[in-house]
Amino acid sequence: MIKNVTPKELALYSSLSIGAIVAVLATLGLLLNFVEAAWYHILIMTLFTSIGAYFIITNALKRYIYRKIKLIYKSIHSMKRSKTDKHAIDLNSDIIGEVEQEVSDWADSQAKEIESLKSMEQYRRNFMGDISHELKTPIFSIQGYLHTLLDGALYDENINMDYIRKAAKNVDRLQTIVEDLEEISRLESGKLMLDIRTFDLKKLCEDVFEELELMAQQKKISLNFKEGADQTFKVDADRDSIRQVLVNLISNSIKYGKEGGNTKISIYDMANVILVEVADNGVGIEENHIKHLFDRFYRVDKSRSRIQGGSGLGLSIVKHIIEAHQQTVNVRSTKDRGSTFGFTLEKTK
Repeated sequence: MIKNVTPKELALYSSLSIGAIVAVLATLGLLLNFVEAAWYHILIMTLFTSIGAYFIITNALKRYIYRKIKLIYKSIHSMKRSKTDKHAIDLNSDIIGEVEQEVSDWADSQAKEIESLKSMEQYRRNFMGDISHELKTPIFSIQGYLHTLLDGALYDENINMDYIRKAAKNVDRLQTIVEDLEEISRLESGKLMLDIRTFDLKKLCEDVFEELELMAQQKKISLNFKEGADQTFKVDADRDSIRQVLVNLISNSIKYGKEGGNTKISIYDMANVILVEVADNGVGIEENHIKHLFDRFYRVDKSRSRIQGGSGLGLSIVKHIIEAHQQTVNVRSTKDRGSTFGFTLEKTK
């Protein structure tokens, strides 16, 4: 009965208790001849005492609760005006219980915010470390080749052109990293303006196959469509952005595919969306790496990845582009058997 009691109920119980005490004392006084009064006098006195006590206690509780709640709300709402106002306190409600619940909710919210800030801070530190490492590698390589040339190797015809080519290759890699960082920044800031148009997804895949044909031939990897994907699939999306997604996924399948292997594109009509899958029979990815694949600068095999080139931001860009289309991207892979990357696009109605 006492749990979750309202202020008015507390005032009522308290006033009745005070009235009862007064009645008992007056009755004892009457019985012991300490008080000369009639029984109805005791009844009237008890009634007025209870009523007076009720109003006094109610007013005191109202003032006390208002001051305490105002202080609590000022604390948890950064000195903003409390939603529980002096003129809005309802003594018929469980005010303390409501405040307790709001403070609990506020504490939970603060804990989540602190946890989020800690996570962001850790992510920022990791990112700064990753970007420093990624930029340092090509810069040190360029520096080494150039200083060697300046120290006299420039006049050595056996190595001068080779060193210049290697320095240029690292400059290209540095430029790729910077351009991809700019792309990531643009995507994360929400500044990517999608030019949504209807186009044939299969035709776009064929264009990307043609673009990457030479790269595939160098590893004797065949690029083709899975059975059932040899038809027209109309989607509503930003064609240039989706082309970038396909180039990233297909070029990755070539880089990490087995020599003489194959890369296949599957396209499925899934009612409201079109599902695109890029599959290879390459080296595959271990399970513990799957959840990190779309993180910036994450590399499964760091040494091999840098030899293959790239900025380490390709899959992160893929994820941002697909999410900008309000669609999903996923991956499944088996070590030494290959990987399949899939994403959805809105189907043309």
